[in-house]
Amino acid sequence: MNATAYVYIARETDANPRRESRTLRVHLLARGLVKMRKLHGPSPFFLLLVAAGSSMAPSLRAQEMPFEEYEPRSTLVVPEHIVTRARMPFIDVHAHPNGGMPADTLGMLVEDMNDLNMAVMVNLSGRSGERLREIVENMKGRYPDRFIVFANLNFENVDDSDYGQQAAEQLAKDVENGASGLKIFKSLGMWITDKDSTRIRTDDPRFDPIWAKCAELGIPVLIHTGDPAPFWEAQDRFNERWLELKERPRRKRPPEPTWEMIMREQWNVIRRHPETTFISAHLSWLGNDLARLGALLDSLPNMHVEIGAVLAELGRQPRFARDWFIRYQNRILFGKDAWELTEYHVYFRTLETADEYFDYYRRRHAFWKLYGLDLPDEVLRKVYYGNALRVIPGIDANLFSQ
Repeated sequence: MNATAYVYIARETDANPRRESRTLRVHLLARGLVKMRKLHGPSPFFLLLVAAGSSMAPSLRAQEMPFEEYEPRSTLVVPEHIVTRARMPFIDVHAHPNGGMPADTLGMLVEDMNDLNMAVMVNLSGRSGERLREIVENMKGRYPDRFIVFANLNFENVDDSDYGQQAAEQLAKDVENGASGLKIFKSLGMWITDKDSTRIRTDDPRFDPIWAKCAELGIPVLIHTGDPAPFWEAQDRFNERWLELKERPRRKRPPEPTWEMIMREQWNVIRRHPETTFISAHLSWLGNDLARLGALLDSLPNMHVEIGAVLAELGRQPRFARDWFIRYQNRILFGKDAWELTEYHVYFRTLETADEYFDYYRRRHAFWKLYGLDLPDEVLRKVYYGNALRVIPGIDANLFSQ
């Protein structure tokens, strides 16, 4: 806009209009925004602000810009190491590909995995029964060494008096049909109810035969419970996930049951079944409190964690997170969750480099910048594949013979 903008400011009701008008004038002139001259009229306190060129209008519009549109471009110049391929072969223990995808699509997925140096993908959405058998046949039948499939529970008959035993027997059949583990989705503990519409707790005793069967079969349970704790907090200016809750309002959780209650139910299960190996998804939602997570791991030797969808928590505390990874290097597995090829690059950069102040890939999860942990190769090797080889049966160790 090239036209001159005129802004009239009246100060007739101010206690000291001359001083306030002068303050406004000095402030705007100092910013190079206006030229000013006094108007002749009935009041000596009317001022004319003459915008200098077109600089005033964009500035005024910027004041109305919503926070969601604010994406500042950093002027910081620091060394960069963009990593598009992992330093060593890795296993993604947290993926949800469509197990029934056609052969050509599956082939393209494998090509993408090769580009990333992903040796094995664990499909946590294997279902159960005949559907699981079809998924195993499709994925492992075509690429025997590249995919691992986990079974899931069926809750339709959860009110049956012998539900736990039925589910355990079905799980044994699923393992015979190629399943290498059991995945528990967050619906258990949050939304699944009994016939009286009462929420079924994750640590409900009716599931005990299932956890015991996993120990007997030698398979792990990858369990996702709850959501990030801020989803239960007031959606106000102090909430760290305010932007996500605004963009995805259905993620706001009711006050009861609390986050603490839901998560403790998972930890109760792990504590009650020491012979069963558990992998707590998303760092048990304690990536923002690694000291507490470390104490939990110390108290639960059968518990492991994976880093799917919580990378932003690690990248904002690189020194402490690095020390934590070194200390708990035998308990951490690599996971990603949602499939997007380029997002893996941010994982590699965070784990492998010492880069500073770079972007995470999803702003609603993190409006802050990330810093690399620069993990030692010995630790990377365990996180990328060593721990998964030890915990998950059926993976070909020859893929990691380097």
